Amino acid sequence: MKSDSLSRREFLKLLGGGGLAWATRPLRALMEGLSPYQQGRVLYDQIAVFDRPSFQGEVLRHYWKDALVPISEVTIGDEEPAYNRVWYRLGDEGYAHSGGIQPVQTLLQFPVTEIPPEGQLAELTVPYSDARDDLGFWYEIVYRLYYLTTHWVVGYDVALDGTPVYKIRDDKWEKEYYVPARHLRLIPPEELTPLSPDVPPEAKRIEVRTDEQLVIAYEYEQPVFFARAATGAEFSNGRFFTPAGTHTVLRKMPSRHMAAGNLAYNGYDLPGVPWVSYITERGVAFHGTYWHNDYGRPRSHGCINLTPQDAKWIYRWTLPVVPPDQPQAYARQDGTRVDVI
Repeated sequence: MKSDSLSRREFLKLLGGGGLAWATRPLRALMEGLSPYQQGRVLYDQIAVFDRPSFQGEVLRHYWKDALVPISEVTIGDEEPAYNRVWYRLGDEGYAHSGGIQPVQTLLQFPVTEIPPEGQLAELTVPYSDARDDLGFWYEIVYRLYYLTTHWVVGYDVALDGTPVYKIRDDKWEKEYYVPARHLRLIPPEELTPLSPDVPPEAKRIEVRTDEQLVIAYEYEQPVFFARAATGAEFSNGRFFTPAGTHTVLRKMPSRHMAAGNLAYNGYDLPGVPWVSYITERGVAFHGTYWHNDYGRPRSHGCINLTPQDAKWIYRWTLPVVPPDQPQAYARQDGTRVDVI
């Protein structure tokens, strides 16, 4: 959304306060990009398929994590859950709630053999791909990488079975892994150019409204972008609320391996988190999310979860600017202001 005349009051009035307003944005976005071959990847250990778009419907079957399902239609379900009423029709099999399904596609790429010496950013364009620690298919799978995650490609090679592969660098463990080259799209520099570069730093501001789980970006106090979010929540091992107050974007990374804690006790180990814009020294950031598709309620460890597409917009619009050939950039004095309320 881009507007030169809509006031903040009018903007919020237009959005309304109900769950349907938050639901319609991803609904429109997916419907506009829905192809005959649109797939969904199951995100949770198990999801149910119902005879109608409602948790009160009859359960027809179940799918398990990483299963691929066809998305043939997007629709609005009944009143619950109010914060996210988007449902997907899975061909003739029934309906599943969108929160547990990531919309994905299978877009195979042409391998590029010449990689710049400093490396190049890439994104995964298939539902998932297994990264290995050597060139043979019998070597250990180190991580399963997922659709729209981002990775720093540092080399090209050919596996022992003749498959072209890219070598990617893991920024957390300082190791290198191998991924089929047809599964990664090298991102051209022009795709990372800043948005609204003519707007001075002091005229840009982001508001994170935790009560409404909404992110709004302003230029000259006019709203130019909004997205549903999932902010910090309380878990069995602690309270991880997104810190209220005025912050600035301190550091940005187009890709980050995030890991912390015990995986059996609300910990996480997430390679390739895309489009990370940090607002605190303790690691709170805007970033893309591929482990859930359920925005509109708190559910993070403090960060501001967004879809990869929305996180990329924030990444490109905010300051500091990250050069395309660099894995990160730090703000000196012009980091974009962020108000968490």
